[in-house]
Amino acid sequence: MIKSVISKLPFIDKQKTIDFYSSLGFQVTSDHGDYLIVMSEQLELHFFSFPALEPSNSDFMIYLRVVDIDSLYDSLRKKLAIHPNGKLETKSWGQREFSMVDPNGTLLTFGQGV
Repeated sequence: MIKSVISKLPFIDKQKTIDFYSSLGFQVTSDHGDYLIVMSEQLELHFFSFPALEPSNSDFMIYLRVVDIDSLYDSLRKKLAIHPNGKLETKSWGQREFSMVDPNGTLLTFGQGV
């Protein structure tokens, strides 16, 4: 039986990736050179080395459900760039969302039900 789903995302520069996800509250729990695992509480993300990836051509994306999205948005926009088309807003599908892009071109959308 499936008990969890964990995203596997690319990284170009491991240290930039670590720095970015540390700003989101993740900590490195495993570093195997070309494979990296970060965690925040019970959340886990895996990363694989993809040095040829062009961030502007990346189609990778993840959706992160959050609690208290307004406070999270206020705290993150002070230290990281919000996507120009991803400002915090309530969507017609019943989610309050904002987006940002990591150093590898992965789109992160944060959402909370309204």
